[in-house]
Amino acid sequence: MSIIKEFIQEEDGVGVVEIILILVILIGLVLLFRTEIKKIVENAFNSIKDDSDEIIND
Repeated sequence: MSIIKEFIQEEDGVGVVEIILILVILIGLVLLFRTEIKKIVENAFNSIKDDSDEIIND
């Protein structure tokens, strides 16, 4: 009986399952919004490049 109680109270595997579920959700969101994320990153890098060119040329 004590073995069953210990098994029920043991929650070490729960953390691993939660992390895996969070990773799966994040990967799904990235795949779903990859084109929008790509546009945002490209715009950010273009803005940085333009601003740095302006600073260098002044």
